[in-house]
Amino acid sequence: MNRRFAIGIAVLAAFLAWAGCSSSEKAKAAPAGKPAVSVDAANAATADVIEGIEVVGTLSAKYQAEIKSEYGGVVARVYVNDWARVRKGDPLLKVDTREGEVLLQKAKAALEMAKAGQLEAEAAVARADREYDRAIKLQESGLLTRQGMDDTRTQKEAAAARIAAAKAQVTAAGEDVAHATTRLSKAVIRSPFDGTVAERLVNAGDLVGELQKVVFRLVDNRLLELTVSVPSTEMAALRVGQPVRFSSDAFPGREFDGKVAHINPSVSPGDRSVRVIAEVPNVPEILKGGLFVKGRIVTGGRKGVVQVPRAALLSWNVAARKGEVFVADNNVARRRGVTTGAVQGDRVEIPSGLRPGEAVITRGAFLLSDGDAVKIASAGK
Repeated sequence: MNRRFAIGIAVLAAFLAWAGCSSSEKAKAAPAGKPAVSVDAANAATADVIEGIEVVGTLSAKYQAEIKSEYGGVVARVYVNDWARVRKGDPLLKVDTREGEVLLQKAKAALEMAKAGQLEAEAAVARADREYDRAIKLQESGLLTRQGMDDTRTQKEAAAARIAAAKAQVTAAGEDVAHATTRLSKAVIRSPFDGTVAERLVNAGDLVGELQKVVFRLVDNRLLELTVSVPSTEMAALRVGQPVRFSSDAFPGREFDGKVAHINPSVSPGDRSVRVIAEVPNVPEILKGGLFVKGRIVTGGRKGVVQVPRAALLSWNVAARKGEVFVADNNVARRRGVTTGAVQGDRVEIPSGLRPGEAVITRGAFLLSDGDAVKIASAGK
């Protein structure tokens, strides 16, 4: 009995040993680690970078005016309608001038009367001069008293004073005529510059002048101004004459150009920004005042800069200019820290951390850990 039991124990031990060896061999034959992850990649490439300051702003016409009438009265005639093109000096409206014409005629009549008074005073001076010359001769002959001589001298001086007064009256009357003429000329409102009537706010029969009512809004869209705010931290890179390129949702896919014309010499205390105005030529007049635009002030450029797609950055601290990418190295993902720089479209500058031609993973990186096997399904540029 004991012998049989010992044999059974031996057989069982041998079976267990064989089973353990078999399991160990099977474990050694099993594949190690997880399978390769399918990813997309793109090569780090060199390109020329245009440096600039991203801005947003609003367009407005450089030359625009709200026109009012200096001459008070009732509108007699309106010469233009909304959106009419006008040239400098073209008439826009005319105010009833009947009362002004009467005042002008009265001023002219007063001028003629003043001129007649001057002629009369000049005649009196001539007569007083003759009487004075005669009085001198009579006095020399002993035929005129001292009192008579003094009276003659006084008459001469009075005549001279009267002619001075008459000349002053002529001058004043002439100024009245000039004033009335000038006032009457303002009854016709003329365009101050070439442009377009953006809005007509008056009709024949309206009263203008007294209430300082705006009668026309005139704009010249051939030259626009783009007003933007630039953070004071970027102020050192600003220069008058720098190009500006921008786009508007009103014209998808199109870009427009301008040039920095004015930089505010003071910083806004509210948001610590600097107001910048760029001039935008607009011939033909495609753009309109009031459009909201996004663009960039070009401050410089560099050649041969290493760039990668934005999608390749796992993390990106824009302020600190640091980020991380996965580099596909012999089908193995290697996590690597890089420095970042200028952004141009969908690509980010990498000043250090990558060499041109290295493949960076752009899709599928969230599934990876450092050292994982990868299979590149699609290789972009």
